[in-house]
Amino acid sequence: MDPEFQRHDAQSAKAMLTELVDVYATVYDTPPYIGDPFFSVDSFRSRLEAAFDTEGFETVTARLDGRIAGYVHGATLPHDKPWWTSLGNRRPAPLQELAHSGDIFWLRELMVLPAQQNRGLGRQIHDTVISGRQESVTALTCIADNQPAHDAYLRWGYTVLGQIKHAQESPVYDAMYLTSH
Repeated sequence: MDPEFQRHDAQSAKAMLTELVDVYATVYDTPPYIGDPFFSVDSFRSRLEAAFDTEGFETVTARLDGRIAGYVHGATLPHDKPWWTSLGNRRPAPLQELAHSGDIFWLRELMVLPAQQNRGLGRQIHDTVISGRQESVTALTCIADNQPAHDAYLRWGYTVLGQIKHAQESPVYDAMYLTSH
């Protein structure tokens, strides 16, 4: 059965909050995330609820037999987002200009349930969200030692800008970007 993709604005994503958080709880129920407060379900719920109010917020879900098998959420990247500005001059001037003009999509999370991983669904979700965005560049952060995700993003054409931390207690992430159009 082919997945059904659906776009959701903040309002309709809020109505699915429990479902979205449940996917996160399943995906991150594995070492090294178990027991790490940064990756707790409550912490994620708080980050997701705060994301609903960001400019350009959108979620794309992939459903199989009516149930979410994976999803992505993101928004327009604020030009003054701390992880973004922490990269300093590692951001090429054209990217800095695009961020100032609201032309970078920040892919905040991409998750696929473990039972559906390694079947191309993550790439389909990724491509679905990007194809419907008006921004010309996509930026994301990927845990530097999450080799499967890191390798996938590189295969999909992303370029590493440098390493960042989202918070004192967070792991090291690679900040990456992809020219979408």
